[in-house]
Amino acid sequence: MFGTMQRGANAYANIGVETGVVAASPHKLITMLFDGALVAIAMGQKYMSAGDIKKKGESITQAILIIESGLRASLNKNVGGEIALNLDALYEYMGRRLFAANVENSQEILDEVHGLLDGLRDAWETIGPNGTNQAQVAA
Repeated sequence: MFGTMQRGANAYANIGVETGVVAASPHKLITMLFDGALVAIAMGQKYMSAGDIKKKGESITQAILIIESGLRASLNKNVGGEIALNLDALYEYMGRRLFAANVENSQEILDEVHGLLDGLRDAWETIGPNGTNQAQVAA
């Protein structure tokens, strides 16, 4: 009558994500995109190791979509100058590499792209509203 527990948990999780997105600053939204892509790649690695081709493909496709339709699409090349152009090229490279990882079933390529994204996420956090304080404390 009321559905399954899993369905209810998924609805609750979706509400949490939607609320987080609505309340997030532009900086936090980009962080959430990085996190989503990193999780999708990690899930792709897990499914690749388990031999689950369908879920591996879905996870890698999700990572590509987040990078292309989220991170890459959010770049303002008119204002961002050379940095935005370099990021655009890097995001395009990541998308191509993820596609290759899916076709070739390559953990190494997934590791490469995960490392690139993780480094960008760390740099993004450092320049964020709270990141400057953390950088000053670390120095």
